[in-house]
Amino acid sequence: MSVAHPIIAVTGSSGAGTSSVKNTFEDIFRRGGIKPVVVEGDSFHRYDRKEMRAEVVKAQEQGIALTHFGPEANCLDRLESLFQTYAETGKGQRRYYIHSDTEGIPFNQPAGTFTPWEEIEGNTDLLFYEGLHGGAVTDEVNIARFVDLMIGVVPVINLEWIQKIKRDCVNRGYSQEAVVDIILKRMPDYFYHITPQFSRTHINFQRVPLVDTSNPFAMREIPTADESLVVISFKDPKTADFPYYLSMLKGSFMSRPNNLVVPAVKLGLAMGIILAPFIEKIIEKKRHLN
Repeated sequence: MSVAHPIIAVTGSSGAGTSSVKNTFEDIFRRGGIKPVVVEGDSFHRYDRKEMRAEVVKAQEQGIALTHFGPEANCLDRLESLFQTYAETGKGQRRYYIHSDTEGIPFNQPAGTFTPWEEIEGNTDLLFYEGLHGGAVTDEVNIARFVDLMIGVVPVINLEWIQKIKRDCVNRGYSQEAVVDIILKRMPDYFYHITPQFSRTHINFQRVPLVDTSNPFAMREIPTADESLVVISFKDPKTADFPYYLSMLKGSFMSRPNNLVVPAVKLGLAMGIILAPFIEKIIEKKRHLN
């Protein structure tokens, strides 16, 4: 952790909704005049799209399931090095993963490739990471130790699967059978490498549907925000101002001493109310050093 060069990480699995949290943070940064360096977890995958397909086939021939959830398919040592270097100096290297041809236009590169590694521009206020492994700990790396504020985005597992199936089928042209196959192959890595991170986070946001999702593979539509609640869990309840949250978020209630439950339609508002003071404190401590 670093007062001079703080790091904020949002971690959650594919289809969990980490992008929504990213948008909330971008709004907080804009309103607070905060200059972040943004790092996407996908940019630390070990293989580009074409290479990954070949490596998956190669692993299958050996009876191994290679997935982006596991350390074998990611450069976690390089991510740890970035976090450590940034925490110490405010510098480091990053690159971008190009998800679509549209994203690749400024770089003159096709989808599924990485841009070259580049030095982070100086004079940033903090590093903001969004991806799969912001709180990862293995026998080889401990990324979590460098994070000043770690946020988990964790829908209940059935909802997560429904969201992934819908997204990959509609936006990426996959068949449902192909997506289900990916989900099944990812389960061991999800169990060993994704789930444990949510015990290291400072705050977790878990969306819970209020409709029947017993068979996520038969659901045609993603449950709407009107049909969901969000359970917000704080690692240290002393850091939370629950009376203020309850007064500002109509329909919210406490389910445990460290759990706040809010209607999912108020998730964006809840994130802003809860997260902004944490970030303000981090930046205030940083600026007191100058």
